[in-house]
Amino acid sequence: MSTPSSDQNAGTAGPRHRDDARLSAVHFGSADLMVRTLGPQDALLRILAGVYPDVDVTVRDQQLALSGPAASVAAARRIVEDLRGIAHRDMPVTADVMEQVVALVRGGRAPDPSTVSGSVLSGRGRKIRAKTRHQQDYVEAIDRATVVFGLGPAGTGKTYLAMAKAVQALQSKEVNRIILTRPAVEAGENLGYLPGSLSEKIDPYLRPLYDALHDMVEPESIPRLMEAGTIEVAPLAYMRGRTLNDAFVILDEAQNTTGEQMKMFLTRLGFGAHMVVTGDTSQVDLPRGTVSGLAQAVDVLEGTEGIEMIRFDSSDVVRHSLVTAIVDAYDRARPQASRARAGRPRHDENAR
Repeated sequence: MSTPSSDQNAGTAGPRHRDDARLSAVHFGSADLMVRTLGPQDALLRILAGVYPDVDVTVRDQQLALSGPAASVAAARRIVEDLRGIAHRDMPVTADVMEQVVALVRGGRAPDPSTVSGSVLSGRGRKIRAKTRHQQDYVEAIDRATVVFGLGPAGTGKTYLAMAKAVQALQSKEVNRIILTRPAVEAGENLGYLPGSLSEKIDPYLRPLYDALHDMVEPESIPRLMEAGTIEVAPLAYMRGRTLNDAFVILDEAQNTTGEQMKMFLTRLGFGAHMVVTGDTSQVDLPRGTVSGLAQAVDVLEGTEGIEMIRFDSSDVVRHSLVTAIVDAYDRARPQASRARAGRPRHDENAR
């Protein structure tokens, strides 16, 4: 990628000598609009260079010229034009907004400036927003549907964004309380042998929910809200026999529910309530041979009016970049492991 400053150099970035080569230009009309679109220290140019290394970019006067393979040039131009539109509305074009638009365009989705540059929730000095196409679908599904399933690998923001939407709904008085729950599955440890009270035993299973909550709500107000019942964090077993009205309810790690537990949870739905169910069916900690309630619910409820399923993948991982590589590696290995198990003799099972 090149960003020459002189007219002489600017003329050197022509289309490449190949059949699909293309030259295209985006005009800004004013230097101020161009500067705001390119972002701090021309951040957009660096992002485009990383995403489309086969596209040459030339900046001259009040226009940005793109040259290279037709498909890449068209996508890069779309990104620049969408960001120009956001800047034209006097909305800040930050690096996060740029990356969000890039993800949406690469996923074949038309960015909506009102949602791309806006945040789901602002709290504790930070803004929480959807950063990928599937995350944006997820946020919109939560606004639209009564029950939403967020399915996919770790690090894709399923629980975090659901928590942000729950706090937003509470602040806007759409609901009266937030209920956060997880199944307390013994992943290698038996709860009965752990020291302390029941609350102390289940706390490690609920800690990720507390962590997300502390990112969004002032820590000193959390004990007061919990004491008043406005925010409740509890194991799934505590949901039995209840009707949850006017509540935003999040079931996390739902792949570790049984079919009976999942049915019990979903039938707690009351008037004015919203439910979000999150989980990863590739990380089930249930005893061998037990069917995951999440997998069963997806099969049974897909297509039901009022229920939406949003599927995340490794492209939605917003943790360290290495997490994406780890998720992809395990996804590639899983079919091979399944074939290996299918071809393995079962002498021990037949002997019993």
